[in-house]
Amino acid sequence: MSGADHPASDSLPKGFAVRLNRHVRVRDSGRTLVGGTPTRVAHLADRARELIVDRTVRVRDHASATLADRLLETGMADPVVEELPDLDLSQVTVVVPVRDRPAALNRLLACIADRHRVIVVDDASEDLAAIAEVASAHHAELVPLAQNAGPAAARNAGLRRVTTPYVAFVDSDVVLETDALPILLRHFTDPRVAMAAPRVLGLRLPGRDPWIRRYEDARSSLDLGTEPGIVRPRAPVSWVPSACLLARVDALGHGFTAEMRVGEDVDLVWLLANQGWRIRYEPSSIVRHEHRTAVRDWLRRKAFYGTGAHLLAQRHGSNVAPAVLTPWSAGFALALLAQRRWSLPVAGMIFAVATTRISAKVKGSDHPTRLALRLTTDGAVAAAWQTAALLLRHWWPLAAVGCLFSRRLRRAMIAATVLDTVVDLRRTRARLDPFRYALARRLDDAAYGCGVWYGAIRGRSPRALLPDIQGARFNLARYEVAIGRWKRAVRR
Repeated sequence: MSGADHPASDSLPKGFAVRLNRHVRVRDSGRTLVGGTPTRVAHLADRARELIVDRTVRVRDHASATLADRLLETGMADPVVEELPDLDLSQVTVVVPVRDRPAALNRLLACIADRHRVIVVDDASEDLAAIAEVASAHHAELVPLAQNAGPAAARNAGLRRVTTPYVAFVDSDVVLETDALPILLRHFTDPRVAMAAPRVLGLRLPGRDPWIRRYEDARSSLDLGTEPGIVRPRAPVSWVPSACLLARVDALGHGFTAEMRVGEDVDLVWLLANQGWRIRYEPSSIVRHEHRTAVRDWLRRKAFYGTGAHLLAQRHGSNVAPAVLTPWSAGFALALLAQRRWSLPVAGMIFAVATTRISAKVKGSDHPTRLALRLTTDGAVAAAWQTAALLLRHWWPLAAVGCLFSRRLRRAMIAATVLDTVVDLRRTRARLDPFRYALARRLDDAAYGCGVWYGAIRGRSPRALLPDIQGARFNLARYEVAIGRWKRAVRR
């Protein structure tokens, strides 16, 4: 992909407001901020501190614009989207890739009505006439492809026909809520925003309410949670699904990597982020997706998602790592996992050393030891959660074999399963009993893990299965990447 060389250099416009997100901790009478992606400790000058009122910065001059931009870029703050101006919806063209599913396409085009120009790209449907009839009924332009090229290539075919400044890619099995695109469009008031994505929730359909649908309603792979955020590798929200994306056409270049039939959305987001563009996740904008409810289809889709890890590892290296740890947090997790008599003393010693070293790095704070203790605790919890996720999701085939020979590993797997189920069920409030929720969680992880292993074996590379141990030398900013990943795991 070759988009613009770099994002626009214009500053944020006057009136633009950003608000510190709830994970940012304000310390030392407002002089120190702790948070962001990755987590960092920022000491503010007096002038900057005065610009933050009720955790909000409003752009009035160059200084406030610079501070607001920096807070956005570090992930410490998010735009106050309800205060952003509405932009012209006629400047958005909707591109819909479709293969068969004329009923779903009809449902989507009906909710778009005549608010946008719509380009329907048919990816070699078996019944092209049915797709053409639906497109014609809604006055949508139809672009038929002679051969099935995949969703990425189909979106690119539509992108080449877009003449407006903005393009919305919307899958045919999605329904847009009335204000979904208007809310997303407000984010482009920021000249550095290349893409914005909504929250994807389940579409309620008449008839039976199978347990898999109830699980997907609570924990769909496409639902990235209730909190807005900047999207980039290793952030709490590190990708957004292509089910619905609104983008600045000038930033996209040739669009998606056409050869990728899975993971193409992650790939595009990371390429844009690496070029310096901002991508925003906005959960107040909501679209509805028709989730799979047949268990076999659901498992096949989860495994299919997993196969994309190898392709992404080839293109983006360690950003695909299933866990990001520092030497001390890896040692802490391994000590606990060993379940020996020495485990707790060794883990405690590692914790104490890490706290001491972090304290020396945050000595600009009024209470460096207290701050270091909080950061080390966050890192330790992140390490424990990531280790559990490795055992249950990415490494489960090895862990399952190991359980046949190791009682300690069996105990660790049982503890991880129970803790994961209890915490996640409480967080999601799924309409399922604990037994079926636990079963769905393990099937979800098993299918995805199988896909990752299949991709790795087929590609003859274990890169997508290997954690990223961040260097041999202690580094505060690197260590705290893990905290952001843990927060994402808890929310998801």
